[in-house]
Amino acid sequence: MSVASIELPEPPQAVLRAARALQRRQERKETGKFLVEGRQAVREALRVPGVVEAVFFRWAAAMDNVDLLDLAKEAGVTYYGVSEQNLATMTDTVTPQGVVAVARAVDVPLKSVLGKKKPKREEKPRKKHRRKDVSLVVICAQVRDPGNAGTVIRCADAFGADAVILSSDSVEVYNPKTVRASVGSIFHLPIVVGVDLAEAIAACRKAGMQIFATDGAAGTDLTDLDAALEAPTAWVMGNESWGLPVEHLALADHTVAVPIYGQAESLNLATAAAVCLYASASAQRASN
Repeated sequence: MSVASIELPEPPQAVLRAARALQRRQERKETGKFLVEGRQAVREALRVPGVVEAVFFRWAAAMDNVDLLDLAKEAGVTYYGVSEQNLATMTDTVTPQGVVAVARAVDVPLKSVLGKKKPKREEKPRKKHRRKDVSLVVICAQVRDPGNAGTVIRCADAFGADAVILSSDSVEVYNPKTVRASVGSIFHLPIVVGVDLAEAIAACRKAGMQIFATDGAAGTDLTDLDAALEAPTAWVMGNESWGLPVEHLALADHTVAVPIYGQAESLNLATAAAVCLYASASAQRASN
């Protein structure tokens, strides 16, 4: 598409009001829709058929988003041009990136995750290397910070995890800050929400996974696990402030600490999740 051919219709006021309303959790819950902000996140959303309902481009940023306009047209997605002031009403960031999309909820039921895993479209592995079963999952238990939750989703995506499960007492996955922190990864792997922690762990165990819970005071370090990391694993990550309570640690097969060799008191939740997921993913790949 050339710059000269860009035509951006203005949205009706009702459409603008509906998009703005998605800043509120209750509205997101009632409509099953949420806001996606930023070029990368909107691009990934547009690549998933049927997810994006509409895209809003800031007039001044239209020339910088010709590729996203092309994607929207190819996907048959409605798009609009809006002023900087109108775009600002759809986001809580100080300096919006110039593009916001309205997307439909993408979370999936727990039972749909723990079946056979289909190979990714870009992968063409030989049969002996094809991994059909779910082998790496991260469970967020009482994770309340939206930035942490979104970053855990991004890390899970980066290290090839099969799913992320957010317990019923964790932050809402469609919180704008969670969506932004995932940087589009929310559209790459299955996300399960609103599940009781005990139910999630039981389902993972039934699917043949061992359950590792992170705890800074655990007697076993991540580096002690060696070959155990090769087995299908569900990592349970606790709250940012108090970690996992005793009753939740008791649900796991093993409690594991991430070793700290410097003087830092602890690791950020998302950082700890990244280390654990990387260790499991590396061990599983090496064993295959």
